[in-house]
This record gives sequence, structure tokens and C-alpha cells, in this order.
Amino acid sequence: MIDFRILPVTLFQQNCTFLWCEKTRRAAVIDPGGEVGHIRAAISKLGITVERILLTHGHVDHVCGAAELADAFSVPIEGPHKDDAFLIEGDTLTRQCERFGMPPVAGFTPARWLFDGDTVQVGDETLQVIHAPGHTPGHVVYFHAAAKLAQVGDVLFAGSIGRTDFPRGNHETLIHSIRKRLFPLGDDVTFIPGHGPMSTFGDERAGNPYVGDGRNDGVDEV
Repeated sequence: MIDFRILPVTLFQQNCTFLWCEKTRRAAVIDPGGEVGHIRAAISKLGITVERILLTHGHVDHVCGAAELADAFSVPIEGPHKDDAFLIEGDTLTRQCERFGMPPVAGFTPARWLFDGDTVQVGDETLQVIHAPGHTPGHVVYFHAAAKLAQVGDVLFAGSIGRTDFPRGNHETLIHSIRKRLFPLGDDVTFIPGHGPMSTFGDERAGNPYVGDGRNDGVDEV
């Protein structure tokens, strides 16, 4: 089975997640957005062995510690979907850092872009990759079916949804990703968002004003 811990990092209080196989204690660090020293201290305290860095999408608060952490542990960076390459390659990432007052970080290319239907191993456990665009075009979600646990990044929050006013965001696409790609996984699936508290897909279907069953926003779900 799997276990996890969440460590909010940076001024954005972004949820960096440590996800590990209980049998092997081999782990993935998901969305290390910065404050690498704090992340490394948490890894040491947990006694886990990092084998890969996973990214949900390319925004600065989710990726800024990825390259430094990957170098420190000699592990690959995997994800997001290649449609987010414009956010993390070249000098775009450095410009994002400047815009949001974060320490400058050079652009990088992940060792592996991830696509819908791909899988990622964490020790003996397997995560399913779900492409869920809208917040960004290359956003992916990581889902562990046995644990009924999803890492959804900035697609969905407790009582809210991700912003779509950043470059290449799309509100209708985001609603479709949530309603047609995530909610069908089951009401009993617990999710870890990119910011804020955890929730379940069932709770969001019941009460989220943006994507709940009772909403009336006129967005076509087809």
C-alpha cells in the first residue's frame, strides 16, 4: 500500500507531497515548488528513499525545487504532459520567478513527459496518469486506485477550482476535466490539491459551487 505526507512550501503554501510505498519505503516527491532545504529535512525525518520527482504542471510554485532536488538525489523528473513545456523550458521559468518574487531558477526538461494512460512506479505501487487540462494545457493527475487517492495539483480544490486566467488556461476544458475525467473515478476518492485542505470527489460533487451536481453555469460537458 502507499502512505503520504504533505509539506506546504513557498509563500504560496503549495502542497509538496511525499508519496511512498509502505513495503519498500521508496518514494516520489510530487510538486517540490521550492524551499528545498525544508523538503530534504522532511525526507530525512520520514526515512524514505526518493526515486523520482513528479510534477502535475509547470507553474512556478510547483516546479521551482524540482531540478535542485533531482540533482541532490540523482533521480529523474517525470511529468507533466508535454503541453506544459512552454512553462518550464528555456527562460520562461526564470521570468515566472521574477514575476512572483521567487529566487531565480533555470528552465529544465523533464526526463520523461507523461501522457494520459501512462503509469508511474513508486516502489511496488503503481500510479495512473490522467491528463486533466484546463488550469494549464499539460496538467496531469496521479491516481492510486487501491488507495482511492488522487494528487490533483491545481485542477480542483476543496470548494473551488483552479484558475484559468493564466496563459493557455481554459475554463470549459477545466470543467470537463473535473466532471468527466476525475469524478468518474468515484465519490470515495480522496484528493490532495495543490493548495489547501484535502477533500473527496463526492464532497465536491455534492457541494462545490463550480463543478458540483447542482451548479448552473451553462458549461457544456460533452
